[in-house]
Amino acid sequence: MNILVTGSRGQLGSELQDLSSRTGAHRFYFYDLPELDITDRERVRQICSDLSIEVIVNCAAYTAVDRAESDALAAFAVNRDGPAVLAACARNRAALLLHISTDYVFDGHSSRPYTESDPPSPNGVYGLSKWEGEERIRLSGASYIIVRTSWLYSVYGNNFVKTMLRLGRERDELKVVFDQAGTPTWAADLASALLDIIGRHDPKRTYSQTFHYSNEGVCSWYDVALAVMEMASLSCRVLPVESSEYPSAVNRPHYSVLNKRAVKEAWGLEIPHWRTSLAAMLAAMREKES
Repeated sequence: MNILVTGSRGQLGSELQDLSSRTGAHRFYFYDLPELDITDRERVRQICSDLSIEVIVNCAAYTAVDRAESDALAAFAVNRDGPAVLAACARNRAALLLHISTDYVFDGHSSRPYTESDPPSPNGVYGLSKWEGEERIRLSGASYIIVRTSWLYSVYGNNFVKTMLRLGRERDELKVVFDQAGTPTWAADLASALLDIIGRHDPKRTYSQTFHYSNEGVCSWYDVALAVMEMASLSCRVLPVESSEYPSAVNRPHYSVLNKRAVKEAWGLEIPHWRTSLAAMLAAMREKES
């Protein structure tokens, strides 16, 4: 099977590259800027045609949540218009589009894990642009599977876990918010899940599905920071603070735990607890640094 991965140098794209090198089941083609701009309709069409693409995995996204508030045109171009271009290409080729979305489509006012049927209510430009991207895909007529995820981290790129590692080595004390609850997602776990879905999907079937995927469990950013210090044997003290101590251009969801029942039942996935995956990621970091 010929698989195009966009946003291939990001956290998830990089993890997909790692996993793809260990399997010969499919032919992967990895693209990122400047080789491929997903808003360039003709370039997308050309690549998909030349490579006989059967599955598109869209990891490309504008993810600068705060900057999106003052850079809305760019955020909507990448998060809304780009997915529409990919969906049109997938429809014309009878290919499957696997699109990555976000917990930010919800406002965070819930008191229970969000299901796929809960009505979206984004707080800011980033969440709204991702939601409108989902809607463009749904209206495209393409075969698609949308996977919403949250709090992504990896040995690649910039993320909260790597920031905590760095600051934990540099400082004696850190303040981290405790009033935002969710679940971290190790990008390697999500990449593995996507490959499972690709391997099990029926190419003759047209899909129109939305799923949630994150690691299991519930925690705050404060809890994650404590776990990083504990697992990395760092002596940095972590203090819990309220979000109000860190003013932001956008109101981040205070509760964005995702219910994974649907994706587990549909695809037979086993999802690790967030602490298990965090320990595995930190071990991978140590191996990478040695």
